Amino acid sequence: MKFSSPQEHQRAEILQRQQRLKMARSAQAYVRGSTVKFYEWLETAKGKVPDGPAIWICGDCHLGNLGPVSDSDGKVEIEIRDLDQAVIGNPAHDLIRLALSLSMATRSSDLPGVTTALMLEQITIGYSEALKPGRGNPRISKKTGKPIQIVLKEALSRKWRHLATERIEDVRPTIPLGRKFWALSKKERDEIGRLFESQEAKSLVSRLRSESKKHKVEVLDAAYWMKGCSSLGRLRYAVLLGVGKTFCLVDIKEAVEAAAPGKKTRGPKDYAERLVTAARALSPYLGDRMVSTKFTGRSVVVRELRPQDLKFEFDQITQEEAVEAAKFLAGVVGRAHARQMNVETRKAWLAKLNGHQGKTLDAPSWLWSSVVELVAAHEAAYLEHCRQYALSLS
Repeated sequence: MKFSSPQEHQRAEILQRQQRLKMARSAQAYVRGSTVKFYEWLETAKGKVPDGPAIWICGDCHLGNLGPVSDSDGKVEIEIRDLDQAVIGNPAHDLIRLALSLSMATRSSDLPGVTTALMLEQITIGYSEALKPGRGNPRISKKTGKPIQIVLKEALSRKWRHLATERIEDVRPTIPLGRKFWALSKKERDEIGRLFESQEAKSLVSRLRSESKKHKVEVLDAAYWMKGCSSLGRLRYAVLLGVGKTFCLVDIKEAVEAAAPGKKTRGPKDYAERLVTAARALSPYLGDRMVSTKFTGRSVVVRELRPQDLKFEFDQITQEEAVEAAKFLAGVVGRAHARQMNVETRKAWLAKLNGHQGKTLDAPSWLWSSVVELVAAHEAAYLEHCRQYALSLS
């Protein structure tokens, strides 16, 4: 059956239905798609959570927003890979969000509640170690856990053909229209053509592809991209570029005002420039492949997609794997925060972070109580979401 791309005015309704469906699939998926509920909880938790230094934070630091990321030269590190909600804020918020996400992932794997207690211990250790002066990248070893090792090994072995097959279903220079990619209006196609004539886009491509100095950059194809739930109501496009004999897949994503609570500190006023600035602070490999510009007068981020860019999906993991992964990923977040602090700031934040340790649990009491409250709130909200979704189908 041939798929017919929806018109521009029909996209929002289809995306909303898809979002409700995804969030109904599991409690873990609900947590990923209901970020605003986390921010609502933060409003009620003022005074319960330590106030850290004003630095760039992810703002939505869940498991799916961490993974292998390639720089413009093909080197790979595990970094924060989505900065839509990035703000200058309290680093404790990233730690709580990560702990919540990992806790819900273990519940989806039918692991006992003691796993969460053990994970919070390792999250505290991994994050604290990353803040100590002189520490480099969190080490990837046999103890890191199979889920992380498998994804990293896959990332290191991937080439253009893997990205093309996964994203556009073929290595041919076209984007096949279907359920993920929708046809553009003439206005959108014209605007994409103009965008890649802009100085910002040209400078990005020249950094990523040396061939662009000898060959003209050509827009081979483009489509509206239905990707994830976070793009609901925003502009989102996939663009296939030709540079000499090489191809380049580019993501154009609208940037909007962050819903994450931030500190009253100066930062870029332009939404897209905020994301690029945050990426360069938190995830240098990713930030090096992004620029901010305008599309039909709206702020957008233009980013090259690389075959090595993957996200973690812990569908079924053991308790040992979950605990080891928690320590490692907390170290990744800690390193992203630490590079923005001097030695004195790190020491002061560590002292505040590790205050109020439990008598028998090597994790701060504020982190444990935060996760317990959030898990309970999200489990209840998830069931109500499923009820509403079921009613909408009847």
